[in-house]
Amino acid sequence: MLSDFKSVHFIGIGGTAMASAAVAMQERGYSVTGSDQQVIYPPMSTFLASRGIGVKCGYSEANLSHNPDLVVIGNAISRGNPEAEHVLDHKLRYCSLPELLKECFIRGKRSLVVTGTHGKTTTTSLLAWVFETAGLNPSFLIGGIPGNFGQGARFTDSDWFILEGDEYDTAFFDKRSKFVHYLPEVGIINNLEMDHADIFGSLADIQLSFQRFIQLIPRNGLLLGNGDEPNLGRLLAARHCPVKRFGLGADNDIRGSGLVLRHDGSEFQFGDTRFTLPLIGEFNVRNALAVAACARHCGVTDAHIQRAFSSFQGIQRRMEVRGEVRGIAVVDDFGHHPTAIRETLRALRVRFPGRRLWAVFEPRSNTTRRNVFQTELVDALERADRIVVAEVARLEQLPPEERLNPEKLMQDLRLAGRPAAYLPTVDAIVEHVVSGAETGDVICVFSNGGFGGIHDRLLKQLSV
Repeated sequence: MLSDFKSVHFIGIGGTAMASAAVAMQERGYSVTGSDQQVIYPPMSTFLASRGIGVKCGYSEANLSHNPDLVVIGNAISRGNPEAEHVLDHKLRYCSLPELLKECFIRGKRSLVVTGTHGKTTTTSLLAWVFETAGLNPSFLIGGIPGNFGQGARFTDSDWFILEGDEYDTAFFDKRSKFVHYLPEVGIINNLEMDHADIFGSLADIQLSFQRFIQLIPRNGLLLGNGDEPNLGRLLAARHCPVKRFGLGADNDIRGSGLVLRHDGSEFQFGDTRFTLPLIGEFNVRNALAVAACARHCGVTDAHIQRAFSSFQGIQRRMEVRGEVRGIAVVDDFGHHPTAIRETLRALRVRFPGRRLWAVFEPRSNTTRRNVFQTELVDALERADRIVVAEVARLEQLPPEERLNPEKLMQDLRLAGRPAAYLPTVDAIVEHVVSGAETGDVICVFSNGGFGGIHDRLLKQLSV
C-alpha cells in the first residue's frame, strides 16, 4: 500500500500515537505533515519539534493544498472538521491510524497486543524493552514516550510487532475499538473496568468490545488474562485459543508470589526465577508478570527478561518526578481514572514513606467529567493527605443529570477527614498549594492534558 506513497498528512497529529507514528514514518523516508488544534501539549509538542516535523496550528483546508498521497485521520476528529470535510469532498485517500498499521506494518508480523483499562503504556513499553534487550529489534507502537527508546513508535524489519491496544474507538467513520485492527497473535488483558463513558454506555459494552478482540486471537496464539480481575471472568472462558490466567491469586495458571515492595522497586517470584524491577507497587508487579509470561512464551530467556527489567527507565508522565524544591517534590502522573489514581497514590506511599502527599486532580477526561465515578473518586482521592480538584472541564457541555458534582465530591472527601478544595483556575491552585506546602511534601498532579503547565509553575513558585 505504501509503495505508491511519498507524502502523508496526519489530521490530529498531536495525539501520542499519531505523533509517534508520524515520526516513525518520517524516519522511513516519507514526507510527513500534520495539523492539530491550537495547542499541543508536551511531551508530544516537544517530541515533534525535536524531529523537525512542523505542525499547522488550527485546522484548515489550506493544510491539504499540497494534495498528500494519504491522509491519516485521528480518532479525535469529527465531521465538521474542515480538513476531514475537504478529504471527503475531494475523495482523497484516507484511513484511520489503526488501519494504516494493520495493512502496512502489522500484517505478516507476529503481533503482541497489550490491552486493558490501566497500565497498557507501561506494560507495552516494558515488553518492547524485553524484546529489544533480547536482540529481537521489535517494531512497536506505544501511547507514550518510553525512556529506553525516546519515541513511542518504531517500524523495523523484525518479525515482532508490539502494540498498545486501546479500546477507544478507531475514527468517526469506524466506531470499533482500535485493538480489533491489530491482528493479535498474543493478547494481554491487564484488567477491565468502566471507562470512556462517551463511547461505552456500560461495563457490559466494554466487555463486548474485549470479547471481539479475544475472538481475533488464532488457535496457535495465546490469551493472557488477569485472573485477579473479576470483570474478566467469563471472557477468559474462550475455547478457540489457548488461555492462561496470570496474577497474584493462588488459582492463576501463572502466579507471582513472594512479593517485596520497596521504595525503589519490587521483587516477585515466577516459577523458579526471582525477578526484580525498578517499578513500584503491586499493580506494576502484575504488569511485569504478564510481560515475563508473554516473553517466555515467545522464547525469550529469563536472563534477558531480568536484564531488561533492571535497565527499564519508565514512561514520561507515569509517576514522573518533575523536580524538587526546598524538599518538596512535584510528581506528574497521567492518571485520569479512579483506579489509576488510587494505585498511583498507593505506590507513592511506598516510594516516599512518611511524607505528606497531595493529590491535585484535573477532571478532564470524558468519563471523569461525568458522575459515573462520583463515589469512586472519593475512594481514590482520599488516599492523599491534601486534595485539590480543578474545575471540571467543559462541564456546561453535559446535561445536568450526567455531570460530576464537585460540591458533593468536596463534601464527601471532607467527611472522610481529608482537607479538600475545589478551585477553578491553575492560578488559584498554585497559590493554594504553595501556601500550604511544607518541606517533605509530595505533590502529585493527575491529568491527561497539559493542565496549564501547572508542574513548572508549582516548581517556580515554590522556589521563590
